[in-house]
Amino acid sequence: MPGAGTLRCLLFGHDTVECSYYASPTSACAIDFDQLAAIREGLRQAAQRGGREIELGGVSFLLRPNGTQTGYPFVIVNPDMTVCLGPNNVPPFFVKYHSTALWREGIAALHGGFIAWLSAIGFEFEKETLARVDLTFDYYVPEVDFDEDAFVSLATKDAQHRSRRSLQGLRFGQDEVVLRVYDKIAEIKEQSHKTWFFALWGESENVWRFEWQVRKNVLHRFGIRSIESLLLQQGDLLRYLAQEHDSLRIPTQDSNRSRWPLHPLWIDLQSQISSLPATGIYREVNLAALLEERLARIAISFYGNCKQVAAIHSVRNSGERIGPQRALREIAVRMLDIHDSLSWKDDVSKRVTKLRLEAQ
Repeated sequence: MPGAGTLRCLLFGHDTVECSYYASPTSACAIDFDQLAAIREGLRQAAQRGGREIELGGVSFLLRPNGTQTGYPFVIVNPDMTVCLGPNNVPPFFVKYHSTALWREGIAALHGGFIAWLSAIGFEFEKETLARVDLTFDYYVPEVDFDEDAFVSLATKDAQHRSRRSLQGLRFGQDEVVLRVYDKIAEIKEQSHKTWFFALWGESENVWRFEWQVRKNVLHRFGIRSIESLLLQQGDLLRYLAQEHDSLRIPTQDSNRSRWPLHPLWIDLQSQISSLPATGIYREVNLAALLEERLARIAISFYGNCKQVAAIHSVRNSGERIGPQRALREIAVRMLDIHDSLSWKDDVSKRVTKLRLEAQ
């Protein structure tokens, strides 16, 4: 009967998927961005936070009164997805697929539906790039015999959530990889109210979720850039996550926690992962992409420093404003003052070696 027996895996799937879509407008483009801007401004003036219903390409959405902090001027929402878009953004569409739709239809069907919608609004689809994927395993756990100390993780930060002195959730890591372990029944009752999970599980109590949130840089390391590659290669990624990045173990007196025996739940989870599609990729290293990414990060850092230089110049020169090129020259002059040719050569050689090792 439901609830009887030992721990077991009930469900695997994707709970959140975020994806950028590159597409070009055709002569049949059906989006009037000026009209959207007018509607959005009307919503702002009327303080209508809930938005206004619109139809695009035969699909109903709510147009939100505000854009995004990342620069998309328009946000449209329906039960399946949130779409951020703009006429001058690159890429022009950023989509977050919602949990309910992912469990109901699956990411492949939602992705196909979005491409069809792009065609309906007069855009020619080019490619998609994944930005975030949440991969989840739901387990029936009749007795919780673990806590944060039983997890061995590469993450340097962790947190726990307790309710009425009982463990309710754990989190390991931040940014690129986050593992969340939490009482899904409590989360449904207190927050999400997604009681339709009970029918999917065949359970209504003692269910815990083990969920990895993985962002773009780690996805790309495993060659996962598109929806197709996610479905073909998610086993490779999960093998790394469950074998190297995180594991649940049975504590012993051994001071080396990595030698603690695996918890039965984790043994089963690794077995579940072994049945998922995989290509055998352990890491995909694209040296050109790696170097370009580093340069992009350096440019962002330099840009921020140039703003600070411009601010200093303004304060020192009665409010005179300078642009980024002048600010760079100001930095260059001071860099040359501290330049040492011998240490430059040695330090550059060390960094060359480090970059080559990271690419292996």
